[in-house]
Amino acid sequence: MRQNSTDYRDIFLNDRPLMDVRAPVEFDKGAFPLACNRPLMNDLEREKVGTCYKQQGQQAAIELGHQLVSGQTKQARIEVWVDFAHSQPQGYLYCFRGGLRSQLTQQWLKSEAGIEYPRVIGGYKALRTYLIDVTDSAVAECDFVLVAGLTGSGKTEVLTQLANALDLEGLANHRGSSFGKHATPQPVQISFENALAIDILKKRAGGISQFVLEDEGRVVGSRAIPLTLFQGMQKYPLVWLEERFEDRVERILKDYVIDLCAEFIGVHGIEQGFGVFAAHLRQSLSGIVKRLGGERYQRLALIMDSALIEQEKSGAVNLHRDWIIGMLSEYYDPMYAYQRDSKGPRIEFSGDHAAVLEYLRERGRRLD
Repeated sequence: MRQNSTDYRDIFLNDRPLMDVRAPVEFDKGAFPLACNRPLMNDLEREKVGTCYKQQGQQAAIELGHQLVSGQTKQARIEVWVDFAHSQPQGYLYCFRGGLRSQLTQQWLKSEAGIEYPRVIGGYKALRTYLIDVTDSAVAECDFVLVAGLTGSGKTEVLTQLANALDLEGLANHRGSSFGKHATPQPVQISFENALAIDILKKRAGGISQFVLEDEGRVVGSRAIPLTLFQGMQKYPLVWLEERFEDRVERILKDYVIDLCAEFIGVHGIEQGFGVFAAHLRQSLSGIVKRLGGERYQRLALIMDSALIEQEKSGAVNLHRDWIIGMLSEYYDPMYAYQRDSKGPRIEFSGDHAAVLEYLRERGRRLD
């Protein structure tokens, strides 16, 4: 039998499959990318056992747990674990702290199915603590540089071409702006942080000691950047990406209208997809009505409505350019101009896509 493990680095570096035997409510609050939820107890059973523990102590809670998970219920759960163990022979199982639940799962697998399957010593809590330390250590030990630029300048496109980039927006499943929501939901906060830490871990293991990130606010959509990293981002040097206004308009049209509409249709179907997309676009605009001001909002909303009507009728997207141009010239660009002025002393280079990529690659070679 493979041994129980405390080698958390190996588990994440080598994408070891993980069987999480916590209750679904625990799993849904945060998990690891390769973890599958195969609970020992469901949410109701866990709640009953927890109440019993508080009122009558550990032994009574253990006895109640055995009563609740017995007979056909017990057999069904063991069968699910057996399937996982057979399909993932290099995996591990864990509960919250690596205690009673994971040990009982191990015992039942062995006694009822003859399978010896290792657990993670310390469980979810130890794995989570390890990943928090990975991020904090990188902030303390590594070099970071931010890519900044006006809305639509293509910062994400730059990041995707760099081996040492950390794509916060990709990990958070959100483009970061008021219009940045995707058709699929964002990961929960803990899962976002875990995925970021694993990305950092793998890149550092590959010899990377300098990271490139997009200049972001405290939250990406509704997911907060880990505090130590965000605090560092307020001091890191910046590279400013320049792009022609016309090209920015076309990029936003493609990303936020053409591609996003197709994304919503892909998720919600042809009949409902466009309506959900149109509602998202309108809601995104209304979300910044206070910052736009009433008159400007009403004007842009009318233009957007006309564009959506035409798009639904004919598929043409040309009219969307008008509200995009208005948003950029009257709202986003003045806001970013102020930000650039305030961050000016930290900007160490500016240029177009090719120049920025060349600079960042050379910078990485120089510092690595």
